[in-house]
Amino acid sequence: MSGFIQINSQNFEEEIIQSATPVLLEFGGVWCKPCKTLEPLLLKLGETWGDRLKLAKLDVDDHPEIAMQYHVMSVPTTILFINGSQKEVIVGLKSPERIREKVEQHL
Repeated sequence: MSGFIQINSQNFEEEIIQSATPVLLEFGGVWCKPCKTLEPLLLKLGETWGDRLKLAKLDVDDHPEIAMQYHVMSVPTTILFINGSQKEVIVGLKSPERIREKVEQHL
């Protein structure tokens, strides 16, 4: 796993909904300080998950329609998608241990 896939309205269906690999999608914004803190934690966790999981992020200011569709009311919100279905929602900045616990039960 190397970095985040940038999600937008054009690639959301293919990269998230149709993905054969589970995807951890972070909803954030360039202005969001907790998002900036969360992203390196997710990248580090992504190294341990390897090919079992893809990391992705979406800017809620650029794509509010997707954020509204998934009822994202604050950022960061991280959603785990498996086979196109929402399996876990993590709202706010959480510890790496808490994120690992919520995600690994589905991998």
